[in-house]
Amino acid sequence: MSQTIAETVTFELNDGVSADEFVKASTALEPFLTKADGFVSRRLVQGADGKWLDFVEWASMDAAQKAAEALPTLPEAAPFMQAIRADSVSMRHDTVVATFGR
Repeated sequence: MSQTIAETVTFELNDGVSADEFVKASTALEPFLTKADGFVSRRLVQGADGKWLDFVEWASMDAAQKAAEALPTLPEAAPFMQAIRADSVSMRHDTVVATFGR
């Protein structure tokens, strides 16, 4: 049985990268994500401390892993990847056990 997976990636941006620039780079990934098998939803969050959270829901772990492998190979992902401070990245894949609200 397939379980919904929450992919959470926390990170900081490189010096000199504005929030607006980063959101624009992130938006360029939407065509890939929305066509990716098993994509459910995505939220991009900026904390008051300047740290970011990219929250993506996938229909299965397999779908999450396939997308994670493909993303760095996409030309449109380069500005997104280059904006992120590599040593600040933490990624998790966890099983969604309950959903509340809408």
